[in-house]
Amino acid sequence: MGVAAAVRPRVARLSGSQWADIAVVFVTAVLFTIAWPTLQVTHHVPAGVQPLVAGIAALPLILVRANPALGWAVSAAGALVIPLVFDRTDDYDFPWQVVHVMVLMALLLAVSMRSPLPVVGVAWVSTALLFLANAPGQDGRGWAFGLTVLVAFGLLIRWLVLSRRQLAQQEEVAEVERARRAILEERARIARDLHDVVAHHMSLVVVQAQSAPYRLGGLSDDAKAEFDSIGATAREALNEIRGMLGVLRSDGHLPEHAPMPGLDRIDELVEGSRRAGMTVTVERGHLAALSETAELALYRIAQESLSNAARHAPGAAVHLRLSGDAEVTELRVANDAGGSVAVAAGATPDVVSGHGIVGMRDRALSVGGTLAAGPRPGGGFEVCARIPSVPGVTLSEPVVGSA
Repeated sequence: MGVAAAVRPRVARLSGSQWADIAVVFVTAVLFTIAWPTLQVTHHVPAGVQPLVAGIAALPLILVRANPALGWAVSAAGALVIPLVFDRTDDYDFPWQVVHVMVLMALLLAVSMRSPLPVVGVAWVSTALLFLANAPGQDGRGWAFGLTVLVAFGLLIRWLVLSRRQLAQQEEVAEVERARRAILEERARIARDLHDVVAHHMSLVVVQAQSAPYRLGGLSDDAKAEFDSIGATAREALNEIRGMLGVLRSDGHLPEHAPMPGLDRIDELVEGSRRAGMTVTVERGHLAALSETAELALYRIAQESLSNAARHAPGAAVHLRLSGDAEVTELRVANDAGGSVAVAAGATPDVVSGHGIVGMRDRALSVGGTLAAGPRPGGGFEVCARIPSVPGVTLSEPVVGSA
């Protein structure tokens, strides 16, 4: 019991390859024990030489995994020499023992499956010629045809294994690419949310600091200088955050997955802008039920639009309107022309082509909607987003300043 208990864990630790090697050694030993006693039935071989001849017939099989081409060469050389050196018995007309033929065919199959194609060609032609020259009567042709089928079968298995291996490699590469793409998408999502959240609140800090001397009377010069310092520091931090987010961003539009705010928090967004000194009016129409992803997109577009108005049109009144029907929900955020002249003219590059507008357009596209941003005919700037209330609806490009 003690020996069995000690051996059992070692056996359990053997790999599949080790088990295959053990099986090859076992089969080779069995064939050798068959070839030796039966050799005197097939050939006239002296007793002292019989183990050697039986070994030539059976032992090359032991190389079937390590080096099948070498094993085949030894077996084929033995098959060439044995009929020339040893005579057959009277009642046996085949030039080799059955064990020798079995080993030679097994090694030829292994060569066709694992060796280079030129080696496969040499082994196939040589073995076919060997049987054509030595097989009795017309049997050589049948053996040559059978060996050809055997080689073709081995090549078929070889190409099947190679194709499966290549497919597995391609799947592995595809999996790595999917993982890399998922990382890039997650980085882009984080960058977008950071831009929407941080830039919005930092912009309000800048607006509050800049407008405090005008909103709060009786401030000393030191207090005004302090507010100016706060505004300058906040602007510098905002610029650094934009540079960092530029590293995280990637092209393309992405669906959002994490639970995020929706249209029910628009009022909080507006209230925060009003506390920063902005004049914001809100108009709500009838809204159809939207998916969480669509509500998130509209919320982020409204947040970014209010941030742009606070940064680029300070002091201008802002109008936010939400309306919709069973097919389309529309968000319009517009500021009057009372703020920055450049923004009123629609010529500020950071507003028109910066990450803010690109991010808003990406968000609209990610839920099947469209977004347009540009100057209003009467002055000021407007952002208009149209989101389908029902997924799959194709929307036309919105027109800014049309309402």
